[in-house]
Amino acid sequence: MTLQAKPVRLSTADPQFEAKFKALQHWSADTDAAIEQRVADILGDVQQRGDAAVLEYTARFDGLHAQSVAALELSQADFKAAFESIPEAQRKALQDAERRVRSYHEAQKKACGESWSYRDENGSLLGQKVTPLDRVGIYVPGGKASYPSSLIMNAVPAHVAGVAEIIMVVPTPVRGSVATGGSGNTEGSAGATKGERNELVLAAAYVAGVTRAFTIGGAQAVAALAYGTATIPAVDKITGPGNAYVAAAKRRVFGTVGIDMIAGPSEILVLADGSTPPDWVAMDLFSQAEHDELAQSILLCPDAAYLDAVQAAIDRLLPEMPRAAIIAKSLNDRGALILTRNMEEACAISNRIAPEHLEVSSSEPHRWEPLLKHAGAIFLGAFTSESLGDYCAGPNHVLPTSGTARFSSPLGVYDFQKRSSLIEVSQAGAQVLGPIAAELAFGEGLQAHARAAEMRLK
Repeated sequence: MTLQAKPVRLSTADPQFEAKFKALQHWSADTDAAIEQRVADILGDVQQRGDAAVLEYTARFDGLHAQSVAALELSQADFKAAFESIPEAQRKALQDAERRVRSYHEAQKKACGESWSYRDENGSLLGQKVTPLDRVGIYVPGGKASYPSSLIMNAVPAHVAGVAEIIMVVPTPVRGSVATGGSGNTEGSAGATKGERNELVLAAAYVAGVTRAFTIGGAQAVAALAYGTATIPAVDKITGPGNAYVAAAKRRVFGTVGIDMIAGPSEILVLADGSTPPDWVAMDLFSQAEHDELAQSILLCPDAAYLDAVQAAIDRLLPEMPRAAIIAKSLNDRGALILTRNMEEACAISNRIAPEHLEVSSSEPHRWEPLLKHAGAIFLGAFTSESLGDYCAGPNHVLPTSGTARFSSPLGVYDFQKRSSLIEVSQAGAQVLGPIAAELAFGEGLQAHARAAEMRLK
């Protein structure tokens, strides 16, 4: 049977559009109760038993047996050897991507990541001191699901921010292992002492300057980073993507450490005016649909004939795709081609969706960009495919999903910094501020606060 991908066709002129649109948007971020309980058990066990628990879960879930967690640590020599082992074209691609991502985040740091202060009319100093986190942990999927680009996107802004130590965890499951509750991968031979390593990931660690790395994954890796063990140091923040167990673990350790976000399925929304070749847009929709069956790809356009052309391109191109089955299920279950009255309405709908990736595939992208308020990343113009942002354009590809772009931002330098307020009140300033503070403190019934201010009055 030939695979078919038929995204739902909607029209904003349809009286039932709102109900159909809400159904399209629905996705539950609730985690399965069994996963939550398993993750809670793993976190508690690692917190109590440390290295011993990490070794036990790594053997159970990844089939990777070791005498100590130290034996699971990768060295800088491993990174360098991996870098030297990959083809020259891959080495150059990693270096070029890292350079562009670093340049972007250095500009970001100058714009929003510097300390500042000023003195008011009374000579008091007020300001903000920006300092980097001391140590962060980055989770990098391993085995079949290996993403060197994700490593670069997490490690480089941490470096630019000034983080002293970047601790990477990456599962390297052995062939034939059964990973249930751990890393979520099923690679690598039961009983083997060395898991299946992805040389491109290790090469990316070399290029991006990872400090230390351990071949562990799943909830146990998150627990080790959050609580620390005898071998693995506790970190201040954990970033990076993972499966349902990793996401649940990150949610549970938040508060003990910071986390970047709880990511949902990948999303792309294309605003098209009909000027871009339909094949290009069809492939852009595929680029998110191929991630997994829950990914969402939506096209908004005021031209019905163009929607027909894109559907025809989908039909023609799908059989060529290695991940055609995943693409077809994603587009059939969650994809949509939506006919709008005009581009202004398309922009308004986009703001309601607040997509992770937003392509403005138009001959006049800067005409529509001012109308767009909510998106993780905005890709302007027909030549700006979302995939360029995923790998090498420069901005970070770790983006808010599931509508959270309404209130959150891409991963950046600011995620690896913290801000301390600076206050130095002069004697003259104390005479001005003291009565104000005392009045408010007495009103709140906090006499010591008021007296502390009053004691500094002449």
